[in-house]
Amino acid sequence: MIDTCAERGLGNRSLRDIANEIGTSHRMLIHHFGSRDELMVAVVQAVEARQGEVASTLSGPPATRMNQMWDHLSDPSLRAMERLFFESYARGANGEAPFDQLHPGAVDVWLRAEPGAEADVDPALARLALAVIRGLLLDLVATGARAETTAALHHFVELLHRSA
Repeated sequence: MIDTCAERGLGNRSLRDIANEIGTSHRMLIHHFGSRDELMVAVVQAVEARQGEVASTLSGPPATRMNQMWDHLSDPSLRAMERLFFESYARGANGEAPFDQLHPGAVDVWLRAEPGAEADVDPALARLALAVIRGLLLDLVATGARAETTAALHHFVELLHRSA
């Protein structure tokens, strides 16, 4: 189901449309998830878990890992899931259930050091790097300006490298 949602997004699609595409009924989706919103949260959580798996495979210094993660996240095939993430994240930030269960995990999971990462990474710097990537990703989702957002990310990474 995650791959189907990634390909076509959830957007304004009905549960019936999603169910038909994956070969089940909308009633089964309601039975398993409770509502369309809870399905959205489950999809976001599953995609975030996949992204965490990708992050755990990255190697090299922090700047290299940031570039590697950006290369992954800026892939056009992920655009629908990124839109869903930002929609769900904003709804959760406003305290709307069930999206509020995405917080603070959507931040905390990215601030924990990956296996093999330097244990002395400054938590404020890790939060700044996450904010830069998410801000540029939101810009990319809204504008489609992949070359420009990638250039901005590379500039930030160079600033990090110079300050180290």
